[in-house]
Amino acid sequence: MAIFINKETRLIVQGMTGSEGTKHTGRMIASGTNVVGGVTPGKGGQSVEIGGKTLPVFNTVAEAMAATGANASVVFVPPKFAKAAVMDAINAEIPLVVVITEGIPVHDTAAFFAHSQSTGKTRIIGPNCPGLISPSQSNLGIIPADITGPGRIGLVSKSGTLTYQMMYELRDFGFSTAVGIGGDPIIGTTHIDCLRAFQDDPETDAIVMIGEIGGDAEERAAAFIAEYVTKPVVGYVAGFTAPEGKTMGHAGAIVSGSSGTAQAKKEALEAAGVKVGKTPSETAELMRAILKG
Repeated sequence: MAIFINKETRLIVQGMTGSEGTKHTGRMIASGTNVVGGVTPGKGGQSVEIGGKTLPVFNTVAEAMAATGANASVVFVPPKFAKAAVMDAINAEIPLVVVITEGIPVHDTAAFFAHSQSTGKTRIIGPNCPGLISPSQSNLGIIPADITGPGRIGLVSKSGTLTYQMMYELRDFGFSTAVGIGGDPIIGTTHIDCLRAFQDDPETDAIVMIGEIGGDAEERAAAFIAEYVTKPVVGYVAGFTAPEGKTMGHAGAIVSGSSGTAQAKKEALEAAGVKVGKTPSETAELMRAILKG
């Protein structure tokens, strides 16, 4: 089992003909993802050779879905055009859109997220995220496919690089799905959405949650864990040494007074029964002890 994607996922790539789109389409194909086409407005009717496959290009997501049966999209579109690309996907009612693009204006993200909420047909992951992977089944985005294998751990993370590190450190156990949700102030799929899906997945036994300073998403996740999640959860919060008032890395990672600090998040998670590591490696050891125990 996996959450959100599996072997049946049929993927289109918005921006497939650009340099990043082409490169990562090849990587996704090499990792076993069923890529069925791409979307680049104005290039409909063309085809491209990527990863040993001849892939058709369409002008719109609706055209691509009608021709290929696609049920997911990954967006590799520059920030200036990302809003239009995601709106196109939502209007076509594709079930899943993974927005890799970094630097999308928050106003644009707010607009397409609100539109997805109003239609209720499309799950957005991201923006500014590495995507998600169910090892040996499907890989949507830029997560390296060779750092871990299939297993029974679920991972949800704000940080791309910490996603990779945790997957590698726990590679001897493997993952059902690892989801990089992104670190922007507004994101489509949250920690809570993933925690609920992992709790409901019979083949996920334990969950790793990686957060970071800024906002109150981790505190809200802690309250949800206390109320709903019965599976063991371990956590890590990046940013214990961040100076107050300074934006760190992700656009959403900023501490304001006592709000959004790593310590406050750690305390909230521990109060909900989550074991929180001081470092990513310690967090992996906490999970290893649970699974061996």
